[in-house]
Amino acid sequence: MQETPHIPVLYREVIEAFAPCKEGIVIDCTMGYGGHSSLLLENNPALSLIGIDQDPAAIEFSSRRLGVFGERVQIRRGRFSQVAAEVIAEKTEQICGILADIGVSSLQLDQRDRGFSYESDTLDMRMNPDAPLSAAEVVNTYSQSDLERILREYGEVTNARRVAETIVQRRPFASAKELSDAIFHLMPKGKKIHPSTLVMQAIRIEVNDELGELERLLDAIERSPIRYLRVAIITFHSLEDRIVKNRFAKWAKNCICPDEAMRCTCGNNHAIGKVITKKPLTAREDELRANSRSRSAKLRVFEIRR
Repeated sequence: MQETPHIPVLYREVIEAFAPCKEGIVIDCTMGYGGHSSLLLENNPALSLIGIDQDPAAIEFSSRRLGVFGERVQIRRGRFSQVAAEVIAEKTEQICGILADIGVSSLQLDQRDRGFSYESDTLDMRMNPDAPLSAAEVVNTYSQSDLERILREYGEVTNARRVAETIVQRRPFASAKELSDAIFHLMPKGKKIHPSTLVMQAIRIEVNDELGELERLLDAIERSPIRYLRVAIITFHSLEDRIVKNRFAKWAKNCICPDEAMRCTCGNNHAIGKVITKKPLTAREDELRANSRSRSAKLRVFEIRR
């Protein structure tokens, strides 16, 4: 097989999550460089796959890498929430699984010209290079109050006000490295991650509307008429994981009466399936040793049976 530029996280757990899908189509909402897609196709000869990505570099690479699977693979470019909804409408009866690996890929982090890393020479962070909003616009034009909001909500930065104030005072910034250096002294030290990571994360989430994308994907799945479906979602920080956990809990709930209701009047039959992973799956020791970026990955799995 063509060498992949990154290691897909939780690869064994993803394979196990879709083991019940004996035939049909799996949608890989965040195809990236084809790591999970290729493993699913190799381990499930009767499956087909539709891969979605908005990064043309990822599509170009994965088109070559997954070409060995021939007609079993289709690749579509676009925002995964929108494209997945279209695929669900087109192929309702054939879809048996949906995978989403939320977040930035290792290769995107490593490419300094993409502006994702705190060492980058640019300030971009767009997963889709054609998207109108870049990190430079967020950092250099957002008001102090808006910067403070996204730092607190998306990065859970404890001193968000002071960091936002410093950014506004010292801008404009031309690179992620320049921004990181300017706020480095304000960030807590001693953690396993670089002090600027949470700030970069918050800006990246804003640029790509990552939480909105996740919510819209879950909405599309919830509205779909698919009768049997395995849903597996990998997240990398608490905000994403909380969204997935809460939505899966909602889907598994039979009674939707208000908490203050004295007795059930809703019929107690509203669950659309069951949670497969009571606790999120995390990387095993050998994977942690081989791929340090897997340490924050969490996988939750839900099985829809309507």
